[in-house]
Amino acid sequence: MKHLLTLLALFFVTATAQAQIEWLTWEEAMARNEKEPKKVLVDVYTDWCGWCKKMDKTTFVDPAIVSYVMENFYAVKFNAEQKADINYKGHTLKFNANTGRRGAHDLAVALLDGRLSFPSIVYLDETGNRISVSPGFKKADTYVNELAFIGGGHYANQSYQEFLAGKR
Repeated sequence: MKHLLTLLALFFVTATAQAQIEWLTWEEAMARNEKEPKKVLVDVYTDWCGWCKKMDKTTFVDPAIVSYVMENFYAVKFNAEQKADINYKGHTLKFNANTGRRGAHDLAVALLDGRLSFPSIVYLDETGNRISVSPGFKKADTYVNELAFIGGGHYANQSYQEFLAGKR
């Protein structure tokens, strides 16, 4: 019996460790979205952002978060300070050294309406239109509600507060 429990515990740890969000580039997500439309979750981060790293190590590895994101979104990990150009809908978006304190990519500026705060999660609908921007660190146990609000389309007919009140 002791060995069975050990094997079950090992299986659970291994299965949990293997479950992870498939992070795509902007281009990969847009290409997939053309073939099979789905909402897009964009994690806008920087390499120096401590809260971004904490979300990666805690929130984005939580099994409930991983499962919900993988089922309902294309997930994009976007470095707001990346130097590589992005071609999107006939436009070339570039890094601009004169934006913000350290420079910022035009796509990050556009997604965040110029409010460069990290981490920020940007949600896009199936057609690429922005649904909302959600700045700041999120704990997994409360972030799952935000994901359900956006992923389930509840944002179209009620406020987030109304959604949360209806869950109680």
